[in-house]
Amino acid sequence: MSDHQDFLAWVHHDLVAAERALFNGDDAPRKAIWSSNEPVSVLGAWRNGVGRAELVGAFDELTMTFSNCTSYSLDLISSDVVGDMAFTAGYERISCDVDGKPRTMTVRATQVYRREEGAWRVVHRHADPIG
Repeated sequence: MSDHQDFLAWVHHDLVAAERALFNGDDAPRKAIWSSNEPVSVLGAWRNGVGRAELVGAFDELTMTFSNCTSYSLDLISSDVVGDMAFTAGYERISCDVDGKPRTMTVRATQVYRREEGAWRVVHRHADPIG
């Protein structure tokens, strides 16, 4: 398996599972796949943060916003791995409750990853809802 194929297998398994959990109100898997090493940042569709402490706070707030995820898919339009850095760009299609009300949405998301001690970790996310 190539480095890129190995990375995509991680994305479609670990990353997707962590995002689905977040939209069910559980941020522990997302926290686990994000880097503990600075710099880290998120310019999110709902919350922003710079540095690990702000990210953890933002993720904690999101657990109070999202619940009851009935579907989550990640449709990648582009990705690459160069050494110990990688990126993905694509669409997240989500059906969940937002503040207790059912909602279906599409989010454009670009993420940057860093390989740390042999494991991929998210270091930056930029996302915005479409429409």
